[in-house]
Amino acid sequence: MRLELTDQVALITGSAHRVGRAIALALAKEGVHIMVHYNSATPEQVRTTLHDIKSFGVDAFAIQADIGTPEGVQEVMTATKDNFGRLHILVNSASVFPSGHLLDVTLESWELTMNVNLRAPFLFTQQAARLMLENNPPGGAIVNICDQGVERPWVKRPHHGVSKAALWSLTQVSAASLAPEIRVNAILPGPVMKTNNGMTDDEWLQHGERTRLKITGEGDDVGRAVVYFVQESFITGALLHVNGGEHL
Repeated sequence: MRLELTDQVALITGSAHRVGRAIALALAKEGVHIMVHYNSATPEQVRTTLHDIKSFGVDAFAIQADIGTPEGVQEVMTATKDNFGRLHILVNSASVFPSGHLLDVTLESWELTMNVNLRAPFLFTQQAARLMLENNPPGGAIVNICDQGVERPWVKRPHHGVSKAALWSLTQVSAASLAPEIRVNAILPGPVMKTNNGMTDDEWLQHGERTRLKITGEGDDVGRAVVYFVQESFITGALLHVNGGEHL
């Protein structure tokens, strides 16, 4: 059954710009009120994102926090409760994206990556699920944004890849543990936004050529995939590739 999303509330981490912003706008278009979390986005990016979300006739608020700390996660959850008092959708989108050889990864870089990419989604899942269970009727949906580390060793980004592989495991554990009230799924994006990876235009086109569909995607592709997961009531514990067949 396809669920109606109008007047629901979504918390999206890392949603002031890039893919997170596209997810926020896709949900807002469906009538969902949005709690925007950001850390390093500029004030102008935040203002623009809030304006664009509100253009769909929904409410939107923003909170800046370093979710690499438990205190930052709590700040975001407190802001969500204070502004909306309820929650139906959580999208764990924020992440750090370090690169380097395995032997050069410092303990500080490893811990930062795991704290933002894995511990924060775990803490958000716990707190969001408790809030979702207070809904009438109780329930909600969680979507985690993974990456290619889920399926193969990512030698150029070892700690990022490991964190996203673990996030997929967390997705499955959460889906099994929180059912039937809360559904938990994951999305594995491919080349959907050049600004996320620092590629030149030529490199970006070449990346697209390596997909089965011979094209690159857009942040909107991920946004529509999130909407699909939160609307479809018979899907949980699933991983959706949004990558032009790159995994093939």
